[in-house]
Amino acid sequence: METSELKEQSVEELQATLLNLTKERFSLRMQRSTGQLTQPHLLRQAKRDIARVKTVLIAKLKAGAQ
Repeated sequence: METSELKEQSVEELQATLLNLTKERFSLRMQRSTGQLTQPHLLRQAKRDIARVKTVLIAKLKAGAQ
C-alpha cells in the first residue's frame, strides 16, 4: 500500500481501510497460532500498512482541526 494512495483518500475511507487491515492482521495472527500461516511476511506487511494508515489519518485530522 503506497502512502501517496492513502493521502488521496478521505478520513472515512482511511478509517474503513484501518478497520479492514486490523481484521486482516487478527486473521493472520490466528493462522500463525494454529500453524496454518504459510507466508509469515504478511504479518509484518499488515502491521506496517496499519502504521501508514494511522500516520496519514492523524495528519489529516490535525490539519482539519487547525
